[in-house]
Amino acid sequence: MKRLSILTPTYNREAHLPKLFASLCSQKNKDFQWVVIDDGSTDETRELVAGFTESADFPVVYKRKKNGGKHTALNYGYQFIYTPLTFIVDSDDCLTPDAVEKVLAVYETYREEPDLCGFSFLRGRPDGTYLSQGEVPCDGMKETFVQCRINRGIGGDMAEVWYTRCLKEYPFPVFAGEKFLGEDIVWIRLSEKYQMRFFNDVIYLSDYLEEGLTKNRRAHNLSSPKGCVERARVFLNADVHGKPRLKAMMQYQVYGRFAGYTPGQLYREVRGKWLFLLTWLPGLGVYHWWEQTQGKENAHGTDFDFGGAACL
Repeated sequence: MKRLSILTPTYNREAHLPKLFASLCSQKNKDFQWVVIDDGSTDETRELVAGFTESADFPVVYKRKKNGGKHTALNYGYQFIYTPLTFIVDSDDCLTPDAVEKVLAVYETYREEPDLCGFSFLRGRPDGTYLSQGEVPCDGMKETFVQCRINRGIGGDMAEVWYTRCLKEYPFPVFAGEKFLGEDIVWIRLSEKYQMRFFNDVIYLSDYLEEGLTKNRRAHNLSSPKGCVERARVFLNADVHGKPRLKAMMQYQVYGRFAGYTPGQLYREVRGKWLFLLTWLPGLGVYHWWEQTQGKENAHGTDFDFGGAACL
């Protein structure tokens, strides 16, 4: 059995998938399968992947589902993965030729540690810069996702490889009618029980598209406010300190209002009621600002960035 599954949720990315496929074909180590979850594409994704399946020198698994958003595609995809490791790679990105080789080398080194949920590497841009906002202090460092990425203030995107059993243990929550949810809602929950190993090697290359999720974050958030409220709640229940905690409480209040929750509901269900009261008036102000400048225009106005506590 293969040791690694590369899991790619995709929606109308026919024009971009060949770049990812080419990077998989160039891997020095082919001990992996590629699992493509088509989230209801209306382009020729099915036919394109069928062609990949015929020419690839590694297994390709293609499954199609009704459109429901990236997080629902990930949940759906887990049932087709039996390898110990899962590497989520977006359909408009690609891997370095030694990515699989480095991942499996790390796995063989640390596979006996029972408290790990996965390994984190760096993402880079085509111009050679990093997507993460800083490197980890010590290559191979062992901490939880919350300790390393949030409390140390290492923002931006990294390349996480997860133990499949942990992803199946902590699936993404799904809210009816909402198609967008920040993936770190699960990574934060994993920190309650597991640690990770962090490495300063670039194995993943990204170049965000104008129509992609990150570029249109605010519009997606306002169309899926219940998920953003839950992500903020998870954040506030975690061992998060300082400014990131303050930002998460602001999120909780602002998206809570967009979700239609009453102030009483939000207050009763939150951990840290003193902080809730402290941010009450600022949160109300931000809510009215967004409602006037963005909410009525599908959020195509000025971007108000909560930084590390953002719901992606």
